[in-house]
Amino acid sequence: MAEMLLETSGLCAFYGATQVLFGLDLKVTEGGVTTLLGANGAGKTTTLRAVCGTVHTSGAIRFRGQSLARRPTEDIVRLGIAHVPQGRGTFVSQTVEENLQIGAMSRRDRAGISADIERAYGYFPRLKERRRQQAGTLSGGEQQMLALARALMLRPKLMLLDEPSFGLAPLIVRELFAILRTLNATEKVGMLVVEQNASLALELADRAYLIETGQLVMTGDANDLRNDENIRRAYLGY
Repeated sequence: MAEMLLETSGLCAFYGATQVLFGLDLKVTEGGVTTLLGANGAGKTTTLRAVCGTVHTSGAIRFRGQSLARRPTEDIVRLGIAHVPQGRGTFVSQTVEENLQIGAMSRRDRAGISADIERAYGYFPRLKERRRQQAGTLSGGEQQMLALARALMLRPKLMLLDEPSFGLAPLIVRELFAILRTLNATEKVGMLVVEQNASLALELADRAYLIETGQLVMTGDANDLRNDENIRRAYLGY
């Protein structure tokens, strides 16, 4: 039985007085990949923000058995949760390598940091070719790779990925998801993935949740959801 990495129960989230999540029960197992499917505005991004502590929440969020309630975001990061938000979030005037060093800012082990930069280049050889280039001059796909590589510099146990394929060409998306699959297999990094491309997300994930207007309407094995006729019609387009 896989250990539980992340678990939420009765999770609610609020922007000011407006409630946007209503009692979500989610699970990500140690080394597992969970995907959140749903239309725009369903509450998927808010779910990731809730785990990071950047929105007001009620209910329980536990990471490896520890409560994340009322912990500051930087503490949550130190526990081993890396958030890759939509829109890349790279430091555009810094070089690729400087971005990776910024990713390791909370660490003190210089030798380990250098080794991890080389490790990241192993997964993303294109970034190695562009290591001295300003991040702002990279293509969209390369910036997304840099955002992932920078998150890896934290040596995370869990990565929260918000629309990794957003705005990228299909070929780049395939490459990116192949790297995510390898990362998950070799590094045993757990992932909670929010993704509009439902068929790719369900290929990557072992567990899936469907969210509508802040509520879970369906949950189960990713394969089962991929074969569900209603899901196919609404989200997979066949």
